[in-house]
Amino acid sequence: MMHRRTPERGVFVLLTCHLTKLETAVDQIKKAYPKMKPTDAALIASALVITGRHAIAHYEGENYYWPADYTKLTSAMVSHINSISDELEPPKKTKTAVEEEAVVVTVGLSPNYTAGEERLLDRKDLKATLSDVLQAGVEFVYSPTDVGWQWALERANWSTVTGTEVSKRIKIKASFTEGAVGVEMGATTKKRPASRKKNIPPPPPTQPEAEEEASGDSASEE
Repeated sequence: MMHRRTPERGVFVLLTCHLTKLETAVDQIKKAYPKMKPTDAALIASALVITGRHAIAHYEGENYYWPADYTKLTSAMVSHINSISDELEPPKKTKTAVEEEAVVVTVGLSPNYTAGEERLLDRKDLKATLSDVLQAGVEFVYSPTDVGWQWALERANWSTVTGTEVSKRIKIKASFTEGAVGVEMGATTKKRPASRKKNIPPPPPTQPEAEEEASGDSASEE
């Protein structure tokens, strides 16, 4: 992740943009550009959020724009989806069948500067600032439903798109690969199962008072 040296403060700032919370993006812009008017900071933050939500998809060397190119992208993915079905045998049905593991197909993403620029209308100064922010690098934090391509491709009916029955469960993973870093909220790694502790009974409690009394009695008898 690249850091930014702002012209106003001359310090390095890491700009993080939450696609689910516009106010946090506004706060980040204000910190990076403290002399900027609040209304302008809100405009930049709004435009930056749009660049993430309407991110450009990259698949096999081609660029696809959300949402106009949905049919074009899914059609381009048909051959890959069909090859997955051809290579893998359909799961056998058993009485104790467990949910099959999905085959992951990846799609790259990058910020859509043009979509964000449209929010700024004729403000060339703000467009220049937005360009500077994106060129320096941004960390987008989002949920799976915040990015248009991720939301749409996860819900695609691949049997309908390909015209054949897809025997495997397909999972599309759209993630930022150019111009930004993406952090998906709720994406966790599998934890190792906790090891079972042996049920060892605790040692019997000691009775110091009783022991002292017993030693006192024996001393008196002597």
